Amino acid sequence: MAEDREILREVWDGRVPVCIQLASEDHNTLSAPDPYYLMVPRLSYFPLLMDKVRKHFLRFISPDLHEEEMWLESDGMPLKWHYPVGVLFDLHCGGSSLPWALTAHFSHFPEQDLIRCPSREVVESHFMSSVKEADGLKHRGQIITNMQSKDHKQLWMGLCNDKFDQFWAINCKLMECLPEEGFKFIPFRIHFPCQPSLQRLIKPQTDDGRKVTLEELLQEFLPRGNEGDRVVIQGIEVPRDTPLQWMSEHLSHPDNFLHICHIPTQG
Repeated sequence: MAEDREILREVWDGRVPVCIQLASEDHNTLSAPDPYYLMVPRLSYFPLLMDKVRKHFLRFISPDLHEEEMWLESDGMPLKWHYPVGVLFDLHCGGSSLPWALTAHFSHFPEQDLIRCPSREVVESHFMSSVKEADGLKHRGQIITNMQSKDHKQLWMGLCNDKFDQFWAINCKLMECLPEEGFKFIPFRIHFPCQPSLQRLIKPQTDDGRKVTLEELLQEFLPRGNEGDRVVIQGIEVPRDTPLQWMSEHLSHPDNFLHICHIPTQG
């Protein structure tokens, strides 16, 4: 990996300011409780960050809701907990208004829109499945298979505890490749605000050794006529001539996927 530690650190340190209100139909007090403000890591997942928020609001809801699963929505849109925080922010807010205003619900779980997340172990299982899938695309699964279970746990705990060095001591192995070859395929997903995400196979180089760019990926997999739409990765609009291999090494999320947000032009 042509590691640029400063870029990796900047990506890791990305934060989103959020303001979480309790849904009006859930509180049992005369006036709404104070909102809860916090800075959340872009690379994490909401269920890993919500313990204090849940405890804050439990005092204001009916006891029969105390064991219910808390879920979040942004401007009427339920938030998929298995998407990284930064992906959700880029899709549904994008910094147009800060802090990001969210609503916490303890009732009316939207079964058609969200999968349930009863524990942190479910998040861990989802995360490790994504890491293994990504390594299958990059190295035919050889790197992750040869790791010990303690290495898997170190990856996970590095993410949970926001420990850059702990995480990257293991993740650097998943980014290894021969410079002249790159990965076998680039793990990526294109996300849309109101449509299912898209995932396809694409190689980082052509058969004659030329590096494939973001522009070529977009031309191949996005519908025509969307030239004015925004394409956001890790909160920024990356130059379209950036090689996919470099992006995969430096701008991927901890699950080792490159998450690309396609934001349609309003109007």
